Amino acid sequence: MTRPHRQRVLALTPRERLEAGWASLDIRENHRCVRGPQTGMAMVRGRMGGTGNAFNLGEMTLTRASVVLDDGTVGSGLLGHGWVSGRDHRHAELIAMIDACAQHERFRERIDELIASLYSERQAREQQNSREVAATRVDFFTLVRGE
Repeated sequence: MTRPHRQRVLALTPRERLEAGWASLDIRENHRCVRGPQTGMAMVRGRMGGTGNAFNLGEMTLTRASVVLDDGTVGSGLLGHGWVSGRDHRHAELIAMIDACAQHERFRERIDELIASLYSERQAREQQNSREVAATRVDFFTLVRGE
């Protein structure tokens, strides 16, 4: 599992579900925050039609955190980072903690299993939402006068 994929799944998972998943792993690693959690703003950019020139769509609130495990991995550069939209400091710190632990061989397999289950839950929710939206779909058509 790639790190960007793991970060995306963690950021899109509700914090309550992430807390439950983290607790189920039973990983007891002490950590300290190197940076944050901090809340700030990020510029969101868009493209007209997805391919046009980029433009500034607006700003969004973003929270980030960086942690290091107490086993001293900061010297080796294995930091955990977490970003989440909104102001949830605990969510960002939890993502950073999972990211830091996922870089260690002894935790990687269990964390990958958690990420896979969170990803499949998210896909199931998205499919359910798509079915609900499709049930309310209205097809419009235009009548042309025959002149």
